[in-house]
Amino acid sequence: MTKLLFIRHGKTAWNLEGRYQGSQGDSPLLPASYEEIHQLAAALQPIHFSHIYASPLKRARDTAMTLKNDLEQPDLSLTILSRLREFNLGKMEGMAFTDVQAQYPQEFDSFRNHPDQYDPTAIHGESFQQLIKRMLPAIQQIVAANPRREDNVLIVSHGAALNALVNTMLGATLATLRDRGGLSNTSTTILETRDRGKSYKLLLWNDTSYLSRQPDPTDTI
Repeated sequence: MTKLLFIRHGKTAWNLEGRYQGSQGDSPLLPASYEEIHQLAAALQPIHFSHIYASPLKRARDTAMTLKNDLEQPDLSLTILSRLREFNLGKMEGMAFTDVQAQYPQEFDSFRNHPDQYDPTAIHGESFQQLIKRMLPAIQQIVAANPRREDNVLIVSHGAALNALVNTMLGATLATLRDRGGLSNTSTTILETRDRGKSYKLLLWNDTSYLSRQPDPTDTI
């Protein structure tokens, strides 16, 4: 039985400003976000982890490194996997949500609410199908490398990417990918597999109960 703990990175400047970051934009974590990552690490302290995997984008790497340092488990290694990066959002990256809604209304609405209708051709972005195709092999790699009953794995990635990935792993269709809602900064979502990745069970979705503040709308995507 392998448990996968999916962590969305800490809150960034562009999260606060309501801007799309994607795989090319990469604003820094807010100073206050490090304290929230410390709070997450404190909540995770009782768990022994076999490995940490993280997106190569700096906001995810910084979150993962802070967690690794706080957990103080001498044998805990950190591996960067490029497949865990955020959506390539093309022309939308760096734009405010309100500007995207005005300039690309169809893409804005479909990306948020109707993944089965999302066509990123006009913005030169990545489709949901393309993202899922590149991310699933990373999960297969992680599960294969951590097959023991006691293996707990941290995976630090991004809100939109993790939402699409995790819901696909749980059997959602493109049309129902968003039915569980969004993922908040510094949140934890836990899945387990008892058959080495053939199927997954959801144990926890978008938990932020360990944070000292309540998430606001700018935290969740």
